[in-house]
Amino acid sequence: MLPRCTFSVCHVLVLVLCLSSAEDFDWTKNDHSSFYYGTFPTGFSWGAGSSAYQTEGAWDKDGKGLSIWDVFSHKKGKIQQNETGDSSCEGYHKVKDDVSLIKELKLNHYRFSISWPRLIPTGIKSDHINEKGIQYYDELINHLLENNITPVVTLYHWDLPQVLQEKYAGWQNISMVNHFNEFANLCFERFGNRVKYWITFNNPWSVAVEGYETGEHAPGLRLRGTGAYRAAHHIIKAHAKVWHSYDTQWRGKQKGLVGISLSGDWGEPVDISNQKDIEAAERYVQFYLGWFATPIFHGDYPQVMKDFIGRKSVQQSLGTSRLPTFSPQEKSYIKGTCDFLGIGHFTTRYITQKSNPSGRGSSSYFNDRDLAELVDPRWPDPGSEWLYSVPWGFRRLLNFVKTQYGNPIVYVTENGVSEKMLCTELCDDWRIQYYKGYINEMLKAIKDGVNVKGYTAWSLLDKFEWDEGYSERFGLYYVDFRSKDKPRYPKASVQFYKRIISANGFPNQREVENWRRKAVEMCSSSNQLLAAARRKSKERAEMPKVWLIHDEV
Repeated sequence: MLPRCTFSVCHVLVLVLCLSSAEDFDWTKNDHSSFYYGTFPTGFSWGAGSSAYQTEGAWDKDGKGLSIWDVFSHKKGKIQQNETGDSSCEGYHKVKDDVSLIKELKLNHYRFSISWPRLIPTGIKSDHINEKGIQYYDELINHLLENNITPVVTLYHWDLPQVLQEKYAGWQNISMVNHFNEFANLCFERFGNRVKYWITFNNPWSVAVEGYETGEHAPGLRLRGTGAYRAAHHIIKAHAKVWHSYDTQWRGKQKGLVGISLSGDWGEPVDISNQKDIEAAERYVQFYLGWFATPIFHGDYPQVMKDFIGRKSVQQSLGTSRLPTFSPQEKSYIKGTCDFLGIGHFTTRYITQKSNPSGRGSSSYFNDRDLAELVDPRWPDPGSEWLYSVPWGFRRLLNFVKTQYGNPIVYVTENGVSEKMLCTELCDDWRIQYYKGYINEMLKAIKDGVNVKGYTAWSLLDKFEWDEGYSERFGLYYVDFRSKDKPRYPKASVQFYKRIISANGFPNQREVENWRRKAVEMCSSSNQLLAAARRKSKERAEMPKVWLIHDEV
């Protein structure tokens, strides 16, 4: 294992460089304005993504069981405007249409998730397997392969079967490890002859923190200071068990890879000359990405998490740390359970030291970190209140992954930007600028030596955005949720992303600027199509109803 450095001898996040002899990235420099023209390595994979609950709809069709999101979204006041994912994009009924969009984009891969309760309605395999659910994913996988698109399949994108939540308290209970492993093995058995890229969990940070600490997401529990850590502990064990199951039972014949998709914002010190800010920024990333990545790559939680949570637990007169511990056997079992690392990244924060209260009533994941998050008011923020466009943070995060975890194979599994507008806007120039900046910083990271093999734009379609409902739109394609058919319309960013894919990068300044101009010009025709469809729909709605009158017999 590479040697760890201590905070006292490091400066301006040079600490991560202590983990690597290569000096290919200068952490003391941060040129935010330069653009690098060049191409990605041959064979680089371009894709887009989605998830089951956000896009499929058909929430109670063909034998599907309830998920925690079905139940949570049906509770008044949990989702903006009390919206649900009941029908969402109707992806369950539009497989061929959506694969046509993917093909039109010339994508190499498509990332989607399998709904656990669609396959196993109660979440317990011995109860019942829903063959109609199997058929749906068979159709999707086969149709992708027929069009030379590689399926990248996520096993858990937040939609836990409701029965498991009610019966066992969900991820608070160690029994989830075996139930999830049984579900994963069913997927390997039924789909593994065709699927070669598996992701166990998508963004477990959100599952743990927003599901079991803040209660903003399903199942909506507020177990402050303990719930998130317990959920994460069981998720890490579940991931490891599934990796080992694949490794021993399926890898030999199926030749696939199993990874995990971890989300992480970058944390930059507010004052690069202040040691406390430097340490706080490191702590921010370790409590976010490192919480899951460090056990998977090194066998245990980041030392800074153990130190800070342990100390606060003592101050709260608790007998043991609120952060659970792994046994020596578990550490050995968990370490190295990653064939590739998926990285979901959207934004950056400035971080400064802040001492939070340590009383028992103040225990929480956020207080445990002893830091404050700040943003630069000049950063663009077109959509989600948390999502600011800060491309340079992406390169820094990717280099952090390289130095901390031994330069693993990385696939960017989520990266994109939302808009939050009352009116329809298909000419999404801000999204073009976002993708241009972030993809270019990824290219620079590859030049730095980071082992990035693919990129997934988030997302293919506008979709249900969790507690925000349909008020935010991440899609390359606009979905008209007001229409029963949920038609899709390309935004300008479709054309721009398509050009990046065709060129495998950024050839020269003149050509890239021409892409942007043409993309924005083309979106006006999409706007006209959408407007015409809406006029037609309005006219139909206003037509007088004519009832057939039958003679009595």
